[in-house]
Amino acid sequence: MSDTSSPSGVVTASTAAPSDFKVYKPPESSGGPSLGELPESYFTPTPADLKVAQATLTARTQALVNAPLQLRATREALEKTKRDRWPNTTIRIRFSDRTQLEKIFPSTDKIRSVYAFVRSSLRDDVKPIKFILYQSPPKRDLKVSDPGVRDLTLAELQLAPSSVLLLRFEDETLNSSDVPAPLLSTIAAQATELHNPPILESTVMTPKPEGAGSPSTRPEQKKIPKWFKSGLSKQK
Repeated sequence: MSDTSSPSGVVTASTAAPSDFKVYKPPESSGGPSLGELPESYFTPTPADLKVAQATLTARTQALVNAPLQLRATREALEKTKRDRWPNTTIRIRFSDRTQLEKIFPSTDKIRSVYAFVRSSLRDDVKPIKFILYQSPPKRDLKVSDPGVRDLTLAELQLAPSSVLLLRFEDETLNSSDVPAPLLSTIAAQATELHNPPILESTVMTPKPEGAGSPSTRPEQKKIPKWFKSGLSKQK
């Protein structure tokens, strides 16, 4: 069955189970408060976060605004360069409980393919419920009903080579951080731990003290001949 989109930008897809994906368990808390007990301020981005996010959003907006102004040949050349550099795009979907679902798409795919993948991964009782994929911060909804999103490839949406998308259900009870991701049992059973990248120790270079160079690098002292020394002593 082909994908169809609802007025709110939600795609309905066939119920076939997805393949070639990864699913990661929510990170375990280490003695601190649970996610549901965290204060609201925990989720408020810092000024530095907002500055970086705003710069990224501005760059994306400029790319979308300037795209129609470019000559067709130039635009096609740029798209070919992107396809050659990033032929695939890794999309990671983060649920409210921080479970993450990951799949690699061709960069020429559109956001509809991502919606179809997510819906096919949901439990049967949740499949009919509408949801929206978005980025944050700043918030950027990726609705299929939006022509500025629907008609662009993942590369044109600036999602290549990899992006994390958040998921929001129309049913607010599914958006609580203490509600497990409503994935098919066959998919949830494959969840693995998402390990943090190793921290590399930086090597500190200790400067050598002055004059600690090798003998070959030290300036040579010229020896004074004995006859010159005796001449100096006679003049005194």
